[in-house]
Amino acid sequence: QVQLVESGGGSVQAGGSLRVSCAASGYRYSSKCMGWFRQAPGKEREGVAAISAGGGRRYYADSVKGRFTISQDYAKNTVYLQMGSLKPEDTAMYYCAAAEGPCGSSWAHGSGYNYWGQGTQVTVSS
Repeated sequence: QVQLVESGGGSVQAGGSLRVSCAASGYRYSSKCMGWFRQAPGKEREGVAAISAGGGRRYYADSVKGRFTISQDYAKNTVYLQMGSLKPEDTAMYYCAAAEGPCGSSWAHGSGYNYWGQGTQVTVSS
């Protein structure tokens, strides 16, 4: 059974940094796509970043390019999202997602992912 468990969320002031983690069990992502999504109250879910098999290609939403970095640790079966220069508009519940196939041009579409974590809250105050 596949389980994705996020951790590392919290509260930070604008301009600060935070790293969220996604530990996967029952799932080897070495040949698949892992993504991070977020959803703020009253807003649609948004694809934030994704990383392809072997970490060879990374994808980012325009809203986070240059500020967020997605990475992975195979030994720990964990994917990270390092967030910097945080803004109040980054406040949301952040979800980790895993696909059974590779990343592609539709990486930001949640429908392409098979497994989801429970989410971790990130709050950025001004």
